[in-house]
Amino acid sequence: MSSSAEPVIDANLAVALDALLTEQSVTRAAARLHTSPAAMSRTLARLRRILQDPLLVRAGQAMVPTPRAQALREETAAVVRRLGALLSPGAGVDPADLRSTFTLQAADLVGAALAPGMLRLARQEAPGISFRFRAEELEAGSALRDGRIDLEIGSIDHVDPETRIEELVTLRMAAAVRPGHPLTEGALTPEGLAAADHVAVSRRGRFTGPLDAALAERNLRRRVTAVLPSHLAAMTLAARSDLVCLVPTAPPGSAPSPLTDAADALGLRLLDIPLPLPPLTIGMAWHPRHAADGGHHWLRNAVRRTLQAPADAAG
Repeated sequence: MSSSAEPVIDANLAVALDALLTEQSVTRAAARLHTSPAAMSRTLARLRRILQDPLLVRAGQAMVPTPRAQALREETAAVVRRLGALLSPGAGVDPADLRSTFTLQAADLVGAALAPGMLRLARQEAPGISFRFRAEELEAGSALRDGRIDLEIGSIDHVDPETRIEELVTLRMAAAVRPGHPLTEGALTPEGLAAADHVAVSRRGRFTGPLDAALAERNLRRRVTAVLPSHLAAMTLAARSDLVCLVPTAPPGSAPSPLTDAADALGLRLLDIPLPLPPLTIGMAWHPRHAADGGHHWLRNAVRRTLQAPADAAG
């Protein structure tokens, strides 16, 4: 028994269809929408099923539109333009009029760095806004999609074609120790770093990380005596013992990062690590449905201003 109900195409599919019909290439359409060719191929397959037409077919090394696709091209472009106009932020949005609670998911160190600056900006510009900080307890991709969190801030390690990601700051890792620690006497060497006892930070309970790989290249191995899920807890332990804790800090020559405030508050000394370690990039991720929302626009800009201080990024 067939149904006469017409299929429903959501806004994301309309945007994808417009990109495919304009570019006539899965790869170029994927680049235009900042997604992967594999994800765009799946979207094209879904559109073919819904519209019951191949839309784009291979012709030598290129792809050409079918008659149905040619007929849809102008109308699809008009729909996407109307969607853009509908979803663009209103020119009259005033942060002072916002009444919202935003949920942000971040590691404890990132949350501690963000909260003071975010609250200060809210008091000055958007007093009706409140923040709820959550630990890294949810699968961020699905939580953003389902609306359980509004923004993820931290080291973004998931790739979701539905998620928008913006890099904010790039940091390096330093060795944090208490004042008077033996490692503060003279220049830090790989051998001295390996000989010290360490506390590691891992939500998954891992004892090893990039530092261990760098030490192994020199036939060195460190001893991790404790693994904690929280940076702040690990830093507190380092401040009260001879354990070494790795913490993110600003690169040489750059402005201090709010992410080092906790180390300063605990009185920790930050020592340069004499080994090549990969940088740590802190970014934020959000679902595209919030891209044009005035309140979420203020939220993203507030995060930028807080973590990139003193720079004030627009957008």
